[in-house]
Amino acid sequence: MSANKKFYITTTLPYINAEPHIGFAAEIIRADAIARFQRLIGKEVFFNTGTDEHGLKIWRKAQEAKMDIQDYCDSLAVKFNDLKSTLNLSFDNFIRTTDTHHLSATQEFWNRCLAKGDIYKKNYQVKYCVGCELEKTESELINGRCQFHPDKDLEIIEEENYFFRFSAYQKPLLDLYNNNPDIVIPHHRFTEIKNFVASGLQDFSISRLKAKMPWGVEVPGDPEQVMYVWFDALVNYISCLGWPEDEAQFKAFWPGVQVCGKDNLRQQTAMWQAMLLSAGLPNSKQVLIFGFITNNGQKMSKSLGNVVDPFSLVEKFGIDAVRYYFLREIQAFEDSDFSEENLAKLYNADLANGLGNLAARTSNLLEKNEIKLELTLNSDEDLAKAFINNMSEYSFSESLRTLWDKVKASDEFLSQTTPWKLEGKEEIKTILKPVAQNILNIAYWLEPFMPETAKKIKDQFSAAQITKGDVLFPRLS
Repeated sequence: MSANKKFYITTTLPYINAEPHIGFAAEIIRADAIARFQRLIGKEVFFNTGTDEHGLKIWRKAQEAKMDIQDYCDSLAVKFNDLKSTLNLSFDNFIRTTDTHHLSATQEFWNRCLAKGDIYKKNYQVKYCVGCELEKTESELINGRCQFHPDKDLEIIEEENYFFRFSAYQKPLLDLYNNNPDIVIPHHRFTEIKNFVASGLQDFSISRLKAKMPWGVEVPGDPEQVMYVWFDALVNYISCLGWPEDEAQFKAFWPGVQVCGKDNLRQQTAMWQAMLLSAGLPNSKQVLIFGFITNNGQKMSKSLGNVVDPFSLVEKFGIDAVRYYFLREIQAFEDSDFSEENLAKLYNADLANGLGNLAARTSNLLEKNEIKLELTLNSDEDLAKAFINNMSEYSFSESLRTLWDKVKASDEFLSQTTPWKLEGKEEIKTILKPVAQNILNIAYWLEPFMPETAKKIKDQFSAAQITKGDVLFPRLS
């Protein structure tokens, strides 16, 4: 593990053109598990998330709703902030790109790129996907449409805008990748972005005419233009740290780890990195590129209308069960299909019949036989090593598998020794003590994934006289 005692992680900022769905819920749950794990091994963590509130897509949504644009943003931003309690998240900061400080930080970032000679103005015409808020080349289209938003017509934008000199950063980006072989995870996404950059870079527009699209950060020195939403939004990763005024906090935590979906690959690992180089700032430490959550093989997205509401999912299954499903069953770095049926099966098998049943029958036997124990929190060095190794590689499912292997082994040990059939208190104690110790050790490392459950078990199994307590996971019928 790194000797650095500070750790920074940020999610992407979801567009607030609709309410939260489980695609972003899965992303922020993974980020939360990483943040909690880093705290567990002694790091001081700064965990950032928030909302992206500028751009054409949001402007049009507010118009459709016949709402004031800021009121529209306010009404949806609170629902994303509500995910903190709904999913038991531990983020330290919730930034909105309409925040006053973010606006001034973005303008300062612009001025630094301008001073470097990387911003210029020209007329241009381009095919544009409003869903992505990105320009599209012919080679990126499938049957003339964006692969990520096939239901949306491309628009032709023709106007005079400011451009970022992306083309000047082909070699610097390739050098960055070569010198930092773990900067993009997983490997196949890293290969994808290296091939993209190696094929040649085109300068991209970083502003829009205010007369056509008034909802954005005003370009410094040019009130007729507002910044392109991606240029604005990406700066949140450092403005949230107080940049540029709070230099001490910025230097303490940046560079950090970013997480995003695979449709953000180019923006996070090439555009943003080139912008940082232009502004003379350190590049990101690492960018984790997650796969999509699909529904019957289709990408789950707001535009396709096949999203699942995380709030109702938690109401039905509970917070920790939902967290467990997304971290154990849904693959982080590949596309993975969501199934409520599979969630229910996993709940019964792993939580109700697995961990929950193990904790219940062990604690019941200890209470019934009035057996007192002195257990030590986190006493299994092999378990700790295996767990830390897996989490250091962002192997969420494997980390949980390590814990559930211990659950299974403890269950099998109880089945073989049948302490409920014995009468001698010391003999029963000899059998139950290592099982109870296993449960406490599992709970210690379970905290990043299922914090509420971990706390209940730690409180229960740290007592001198362990009692049965409430059922952790009532079986689903």
